[in-house]
Amino acid sequence: MTLLSDPEIEAGLASGEWRRDGQAIAREWKFEDFGQAIAFVNRVADAAETANHHPDIHLHGWNKVRLELSTHSEGGLTRADLDMAARIDDLV
Repeated sequence: MTLLSDPEIEAGLASGEWRRDGQAIAREWKFEDFGQAIAFVNRVADAAETANHHPDIHLHGWNKVRLELSTHSEGGLTRADLDMAARIDDLV
């Protein structure tokens, strides 16, 4: 995989709610309750397994989920991260 350039990352993030966070992209969701947050995490886990591209998942405050995507093997952001972000957006 090839690392994306800054303009490619900016273009890939322009139309959504994901934001750049160093060498990763991140987004946070707030759910009605703990059960909904966990159900979302489980949907993300299933999609990540299918894609073989796994985000860092942070569950906090009983109803908030923060996801971070980066291609660790490449040391930064690749097309796989933007593709996975779009796939995750479809799960909400």
